[in-house]
Amino acid sequence: MTTTTFSSSEPLTWKQADTDVHVATRAGEFAGFIEFDGTVHVVRDQRGTALGSFDSLDDARAALERVPERRSSAFSFRLPRGLSRRPRRARA
Repeated sequence: MTTTTFSSSEPLTWKQADTDVHVATRAGEFAGFIEFDGTVHVVRDQRGTALGSFDSLDDARAALERVPERRSSAFSFRLPRGLSRRPRRARA
């Protein structure tokens, strides 16, 4: 699995995707978005995890700015030993 990591000092670039949706990118990579649900601004990170709800768009943007840089996942998929071996050839 490849994970791209950016310094959190890289500024976010914002674009309004719809009337109630603002999308953030950092160094050209998707960083998250803010959606206004009619009462509050809901912030989600690059994986879609909800980071919180905020009364103002500025507060919501600030919350996404504070998200630490993305780190590589600690999970690595590995087959059990019995399944990872190559099959043996049948002897004639």
